Amino acid sequence: MCPDPSAGPSASPCPHCGQPARLYRNPVPTVDTVIELEDGSIVLILRKNPPLGWALPGGFVDYGETVEQAAVREAAEETGLSVKLGKIVGVYSDPHRDPRQHTISVVFAAKAKGTPVGGDDAGEARAFRPDRLPVQLAFDHRRILDDYFQMKSQRTIR
Repeated sequence: MCPDPSAGPSASPCPHCGQPARLYRNPVPTVDTVIELEDGSIVLILRKNPPLGWALPGGFVDYGETVEQAAVREAAEETGLSVKLGKIVGVYSDPHRDPRQHTISVVFAAKAKGTPVGGDDAGEARAFRPDRLPVQLAFDHRRILDDYFQMKSQRTIR
């Protein structure tokens, strides 16, 4: 069915009928990963692009990519680590979670071995003991980590 041209803002013409097509603005899909190393430490990256600060490794899902593929790719790009994904920690969609635009993040728990090294958008990657995490974290990553540790204490994440 072709769009109703009176339904709102238009963009390009409908490929089927040539009428103005309605423009939809949707949240952008992203991923974040809580990477736990063998010693129980958590990997965070120091962002080198705004918004600045310590954050979980993650980023935008590329077109044609699954969220799982994006999580593994982003973790490798930003930390140099090869991760094994575990359970989903949650889906975070507060329209104000990212000051740049409305994003929806699927957050995974993951395990990895090795020493993190910052790359791509990460100026630095470092392992932190859970009781020594930075006070200020970017985005809603403090809430995500709180949820992760709560799930872990309830043994829903191994």
